[in-house]
Amino acid sequence: MAGNSFGQLFRLTTFGESHGKALGGVLDGCPAGLELDLDAIQNELDRRKPGQSAIVTQRKEPDTVEFYSGLFEGKTTGTPIGFAIHNTNQKSKDYSHIQDSYRPSHADYVYDQKYGFRDYRGGGRSSARETASRVVAGAIAKQLLKEVKINAFVSQVGDLKLEKAYQELDFNQIEANAVRCPDPGMAQQMEEYIKAIKKEGDTIGGVITCVIQNVPIGLGEPVFDKLHAKLGEAMLSINAVKGFEYGSGFAGVTMKGSEHNDAYNPDGTTKTNRSGGVQGGISNGMDIYFNVAFKPVATVLQSYETINKDGEKVTTQGKGRHDPCVVPRAVPIVEAMAALVLADYTLLARTNKI
Repeated sequence: MAGNSFGQLFRLTTFGESHGKALGGVLDGCPAGLELDLDAIQNELDRRKPGQSAIVTQRKEPDTVEFYSGLFEGKTTGTPIGFAIHNTNQKSKDYSHIQDSYRPSHADYVYDQKYGFRDYRGGGRSSARETASRVVAGAIAKQLLKEVKINAFVSQVGDLKLEKAYQELDFNQIEANAVRCPDPGMAQQMEEYIKAIKKEGDTIGGVITCVIQNVPIGLGEPVFDKLHAKLGEAMLSINAVKGFEYGSGFAGVTMKGSEHNDAYNPDGTTKTNRSGGVQGGISNGMDIYFNVAFKPVATVLQSYETINKDGEKVTTQGKGRHDPCVVPRAVPIVEAMAALVLADYTLLARTNKI
């Protein structure tokens, strides 16, 4: 299986399956001498871990990260940083009923066709549990970036949409509720809606908005490796993501060029920021902001029709512990992937000029 690594200079390779002994990763290219706050790294994992509220999967995993290399006396050594997160609460029997059939909208069928074999326990490598390794690496990237601030939050669940501009929101409120929406009133509506969906044995999708501030000018390579293109690749690599838009996004198509253009101030900043902090594929110093759309979780705890390995129609039912809505736990994953992109391009930028 190819495609397990992300990044050029700041490069993460992940390993492991949902119901295997452990997940983990090797982070290569992190500069030596970076003093790491290990508690901050664990805190990021705690934001992603299952079982943290009534509106997420009740799989109880401590998700404690253990580092095996690349650190000495609290600082990075410049060598590969190896780490693992051990699985402790697998219930593989919850998936025995689907070992010969395929769950709709999962990777089951295509994995079987591509490899001739699949790990049906929780989806194996295709499980979103793989993203725990990304959160560890992203937490390290955040500490490398220092002044850059990355804040993601839930801005939509189903038809419930936060209409306020991000400048009107208090990012300190993101962690104040289980949904991770910085508007208390909307957060309460979203939480009640997710609970109602869960009671039906169904799932619902949503949108995460990410805002990156204090980005230096000049990150991004202007042809195939444009900054926004790499951010899009990063977000679309997250399980269940179906859409990515930055800046004015799709709404920008309704505007004339004279309306859409970001006029300059004398200091090089812009009066508006419909470009979303990126021009010509390169960061311009303004806030980078984008939306990431997540589909409803494919596993529904209801009866459904599907096919088995012989192409026969069968009826089965979703079992096990699953998120009724993935977006609350996906907030730290979005931040982590954004941090990995910016850390990589920060190191690449050091090669651009003398």
